[in-house]
Amino acid sequence: MASPSPLWRCAAPLLLASTSPTRRALLAGAGLTVETRSPGVDERAIEAACLGLSPADLARRLARAKAEAVAASAPGRIVVGADQVLECDGVVFHKPADAEAARAQLGQLAGRTHRLHSAVALIAGEPETFVETAHLTLRPLQPEAIAAYVALAGPGATASVGGYQLEGLGIHLFSEIAGDHTTILGLPLLPLLARLRARDLLAF
Repeated sequence: MASPSPLWRCAAPLLLASTSPTRRALLAGAGLTVETRSPGVDERAIEAACLGLSPADLARRLARAKAEAVAASAPGRIVVGADQVLECDGVVFHKPADAEAARAQLGQLAGRTHRLHSAVALIAGEPETFVETAHLTLRPLQPEAIAAYVALAGPGATASVGGYQLEGLGIHLFSEIAGDHTTILGLPLLPLLARLRARDLLAF
């Protein structure tokens, strides 16, 4: 179990329903005591059962399903679930399965603006969900440039939805970004911290 933080007012750490090292690092960097647990949900099955939902609402549904799955095995704990849906002109994209899929996906996104819908579900008494959206525009990219990026990025090209990690080499792909950095990384911190503060879970 994580060491206690003077900022976090609960005896038990905040339970993050995700094994994402980026999300954990964001919370730890903000001084929160955090423990991670895999939610073990079938995201694609949930998505298939949610046909007709907007991409933002789909992100909410996925985040809540993850939080509820972990909360069910940890009664009384404060749980945060998160999910991110990438959408471009109404089409939802997923993590590329391999380098070839990453090249194809980046080719589809090149020269266009897509949206990252980052949803959070907080279970601290009554469950609450919210979603923040960032808009990102990729530069027009030739196939040779995309292939060079994917080769240089290695596992980073398949580790995240969209085929890029903005905090790494992925930053070279973009011409314009509009949105909070933590939203792009998959966990909108400012609205989450505000909600934790409203529940008197933070020291200030």
